[in-house]
Amino acid sequence: MNASRKQLLQWDRDHLWHPFTQMSTYASEEPLIITHAHGCYLVDDQGNEYLDGTSSLWCNIHGHRHQALDQALCDQLDQVAHSTLLGLSHEPAIRLARKLTEIAPEGLSHVFFSDSGATAVEVALKMAFQYWQQRSDPRPDKTKFVTLNGAYHGDTIGAVSVGGVDRFHNMFSPLLFDVHQAPQPHCYRCPLGLTREHCKMDCFLELDRILEQHHDEIAAIILEPIVQGASGMIVAPDGYLSQVRSLATQYDTLLIADEVAVGFGRTGTMFACQHENVSPDLLCLGKGITAGYLPLAATLATDELFSAFLGTPSESKTFYHGHTYSGNPLATAVALENLKLFEQKTFFSDLKEKAAVLKTSLKPLKSHPHIGDIRQKGLIVGIELIHCVETNQAYCVSEQMGVKVCQQAREHGLIIRPLGDVLVLMPPLSMENEQIQHMCQIVHRSIDSITSPTNA
Repeated sequence: MNASRKQLLQWDRDHLWHPFTQMSTYASEEPLIITHAHGCYLVDDQGNEYLDGTSSLWCNIHGHRHQALDQALCDQLDQVAHSTLLGLSHEPAIRLARKLTEIAPEGLSHVFFSDSGATAVEVALKMAFQYWQQRSDPRPDKTKFVTLNGAYHGDTIGAVSVGGVDRFHNMFSPLLFDVHQAPQPHCYRCPLGLTREHCKMDCFLELDRILEQHHDEIAAIILEPIVQGASGMIVAPDGYLSQVRSLATQYDTLLIADEVAVGFGRTGTMFACQHENVSPDLLCLGKGITAGYLPLAATLATDELFSAFLGTPSESKTFYHGHTYSGNPLATAVALENLKLFEQKTFFSDLKEKAAVLKTSLKPLKSHPHIGDIRQKGLIVGIELIHCVETNQAYCVSEQMGVKVCQQAREHGLIIRPLGDVLVLMPPLSMENEQIQHMCQIVHRSIDSITSPTNA
């Protein structure tokens, strides 16, 4: 039976609980029902087209309905849709594991598949913990983790424990394990009260102090390399990541790099760690791994870490963790085709040009009286809205300025989402220069409209 649009809207309100959405507000609005997509556009059931300015939550890399990705999915569907990796294997997962170890930072030679960014992080945390318990010279006291203020690593309990976004995590504090938390490298709103002119990367010095005092109990440092995503697209200063890598080595602590949001070309290199030639001990991947087609994630580990899990059955060194759809054949087949697209001769040079076009297109916003900071790395942008530039005064939460600007942008044919009052632009890497310019024009127009004296 075909449902009318009115029925679909009512069923949506009555039965569908949307993530990160206040449902009382949602029920009072008329939502978009997306029916199809092409390239960098989403199309609703009324035939309206919208530029996908967030890559469908940061994962759609090469655009929607990409012919090669569609074909890879169909070809695999002709073979087998799903088969477990528990004691069995299949060719797409084998090939993808091999390919990931070839393109990843040096030393990461083993791949554990799961099905979301949060599970990739959970896997890394459990691996790091178990490694210290059962390596050839065990260090059983190394059970704690160091994380950064403002970190976001997913929504499962372990991932939330190492997170630091209060509005997402405070409610669950009784469920979480304790961590050591270091200041985030946030140069616009420095947690140490410093300015760019007077900062000597003091946030790093505080991390050094934590490790110096507590390294005997610390299993790993976990961070989002180069850019903290859900915290508001916070771009770390040059050299921060490589210094953290040196610190982890100095204090015999593992380094977990969560590249779920920043991997697969998003920052301008295949992996964000490659900007500073850093090789972590564990690398978490998700989102763009299938170019936004299917759920898949991966945790990559070194030989040294992997070897600590080898032994006889009676030693119980096995990594007892797994998911039903880990390494699903459809997802891994599409992921393999996705990686082939990065091998096009001009892919990364084109990406560099697009990042430059994006930067140029954002320049007119830098002098806007209600924009405090514009942060960019590759095709990642955070535009921070503020009430007053002179006093650096933020808007009241109740004003929902970020939400209002995004709603206005939708009226002009652009879908973006805010993080509080930070507007996030994370377009598909395939977005053309003209589309990038148009996206930025819509953002500018929408900010002007919402912050003008008649609406502010």
